[in-house]
Amino acid sequence: MSGSAAAGTGGTDAPAESASLVDWVAVLAGALGAFMATLDTSITNTALPQIQGEVGASGTEGTWIGTGYLVAEVIMIPLTAWLTRMLGLRQLLIITTCAFVLFSMLCGVSHGLAEMIIGRVGQGFFGGALIPTAQVIIRTRLPLRQMPIGMSIFGIIVVLGPVLGPVIGGYLAEEVSWRWCFFLNLPVGIALVTLLSLGLPAQKPDLNQLAKADWLGIVGMAIAFGCLTVVLEEGQRERWFESSEIVYLCLASLSGFAALFIAQKTSAKPVINLTLLRNKTFASTSLITLVIGAGVYGTTYVVPQFLSGISGYNPRQAGNIMALSALPLMLLMPVLPRIVGRLDARLMTALGLAFFAASCFVDVHLSPDSAGGDFTLSQIMRGIGQILAVMPLNQVAMAAIGRENAADGAGIYSMARNLGGSIGLALSGLFIDVRTAVHSDTIRESVTANSLLGQARLAADGLAQGIDAATARLRAISQLSQLIEKQALVMTYNDCFWMLGILLIAIMPIVLLLRQSAPAN
Repeated sequence: MSGSAAAGTGGTDAPAESASLVDWVAVLAGALGAFMATLDTSITNTALPQIQGEVGASGTEGTWIGTGYLVAEVIMIPLTAWLTRMLGLRQLLIITTCAFVLFSMLCGVSHGLAEMIIGRVGQGFFGGALIPTAQVIIRTRLPLRQMPIGMSIFGIIVVLGPVLGPVIGGYLAEEVSWRWCFFLNLPVGIALVTLLSLGLPAQKPDLNQLAKADWLGIVGMAIAFGCLTVVLEEGQRERWFESSEIVYLCLASLSGFAALFIAQKTSAKPVINLTLLRNKTFASTSLITLVIGAGVYGTTYVVPQFLSGISGYNPRQAGNIMALSALPLMLLMPVLPRIVGRLDARLMTALGLAFFAASCFVDVHLSPDSAGGDFTLSQIMRGIGQILAVMPLNQVAMAAIGRENAADGAGIYSMARNLGGSIGLALSGLFIDVRTAVHSDTIRESVTANSLLGQARLAADGLAQGIDAATARLRAISQLSQLIEKQALVMTYNDCFWMLGILLIAIMPIVLLLRQSAPAN
């Protein structure tokens, strides 16, 4: 077995100069698992109306089809390092892959909301282990000179999965059946288990880890991050602190964080190694990743909302517009490893954030007449920005910590990205509700039925319809009201893009804290 393969078993031996074929099989397996998990975070977004209709879920109930996945995923991600030490990497990944596929099948055959939510929660929980372990495999199986290739593969997966999810989901829902959004995981899961069996060595489980586990930290972490994710996902729909449920969840989350920090001081081996955040470079990459996660999830929420609500696009059409951000990724794929390995990480990350922010500012001038073509430039810029920022951050984050800390570090890094996504969705939802009301009130103050502009509009509509004055006036008032609401919503979407752009600009000074250095062994 090669030196790099030996490192993959959990040792700290330096890897060989070049990775073996078995090492690359392991990297491919990790990438495929991460792609399957990231794809499923968004594959139901465009198919949600069909799924809700089939399982008999209302709009509010249907949101749990996505929320359940995210909550379970964010709980599992930080547990991955401990489970790896207890079960071994290959055993953990084979178990989680098989469980992920089984819960996917449950989703695919569901005829009720309860079955669907149970299936999505199971998917999210077991899929959560597939993302950070991909980074662990790359960090422990590849030599230093080939790490840029591995991290580029991981970065491509992280960016591509959420982008292609709505595209594939929309196509399957309209052309085949929404159930294939879940059945698709069966052949992928079979291929993944095969690659894992070939690429990763078997390890003897250390079940003594159960007795030595940081149970206070595990329970505290699950409550803290699980409740926090629910608050961020559901807060706006429940009117935040007007809801007793949200208040109780916030208190539970604070209690969980308190237990987690007590465990950090009292446990010999905490479930989350937060001491890694003392490393300035690793802490900086995690913070930037959190903000990028907010930007990615925020824009992938707002753009389809605009296309469906304002432009009248169906899920497949909206998915095609979203796929434009993947074009730069495809074009840059052959040269990305060389770029990541040679250019200064701070320069690449700053350029990426600048492109990402600029793509948001391009979209702050949308109008009710805007359509998919108006997003072409911004989506391409968004794709360039995401790939330039994500690629170096992946490598710098893993290079900043020792190989023995790869599992803990990957968990914290992935958790930051997921929490950032939840924050981005929460901020977007908050802006849409609050700013729509503000803009609607502002427009109505200046355009009323008695104002000169309002009278002119009502008169024009009445003449155009050629009906009696009373009926024409009622119809015209209704149309004017709808026009005001549509204009207010467009202005709100513009505000969302402005907010996300400012957020990305604000994090740019943190890039100066990154340090381009050789990875620690």
